[in-house]
Amino acid sequence: MAKTCSRRPGQGRSTSWGWLFLAGMLLGSNLLAGCGKPPLVTNHFLLDYPAPVLSRQAPLSESIRVELFAAAQAINSTNMVYFPQPWQAATYAYNRWQVSPAHLVTDFLLRDLRQANLFAGVFGYQQSGLGRFRLEGAVQEFAEVNDPTGWQAVLAVSITLSDLNEPEVTRRVILQRNYRQATAMMEKTPLGLAQAMSQAMAAVSAGLIADVYQAAAQRAGR
Repeated sequence: MAKTCSRRPGQGRSTSWGWLFLAGMLLGSNLLAGCGKPPLVTNHFLLDYPAPVLSRQAPLSESIRVELFAAAQAINSTNMVYFPQPWQAATYAYNRWQVSPAHLVTDFLLRDLRQANLFAGVFGYQQSGLGRFRLEGAVQEFAEVNDPTGWQAVLAVSITLSDLNEPEVTRRVILQRNYRQATAMMEKTPLGLAQAMSQAMAAVSAGLIADVYQAAAQRAGR
C-alpha cells in the first residue's frame, strides 16, 4: 500500500513567511542605516557684480560680435580650481561653477558691452547677427592661487579684435592684448572665491571694453 506523507497544516507557508520576514528585516535595517547620512548637495556659484561705469563716449555707428571665448584645459570645466602651491592643482569638493569659466567670462562681457552703449549693436555667439568688428578671446587663468601675500582669485584673459570690413586679411586684426587681475580673497572658501573673482572680472571687463572701443573708434574714423 502506498505510503502517504503527513504534514501539519500551514507548515510550508510558515517556512516561506519566515524567509520573507528575515528579508524584510534586513532591508529595513539597510534603509535605516542610510537615513542616518544626509544627502550630499553640490553648491553652484556664479559671478555677481554691477556692470562697469565707463567714461561717456560717443557711440559708434558700427556693431560688434563677441564669439564664445576658449579656455585653457586646466580650467575648461565647471570645477572650482585652486593652486595650494606651485605645480599642484586641486578642486573644491561639492562646489562648482554654474557654467564653465569660458561661458562666464563671455556672458558677462556681453552684458557689460551692452550696458556701456558704445556700439550700435552687440551680438553674442548664440545670435545670427554680424557686426563689422569681431571680438575673440581665451580665458588663460580662472582660479584661486596661494600667493605669498595671501589667497587670491586670479583671472587672465587674452583678446583679439578684428575689423571684418578690411579686405586684406593680414590687416584685419586691430587689437591684441592680455589682461590679468589678482584680487585678494576675504575668506578661503568657495564663496570667497566667487566674490573675489567677481571683482577681478569687473576690473578686467572695464579695461577691456575701454581698449576695444578706442581701437574700433580709431579704425572706424580713419
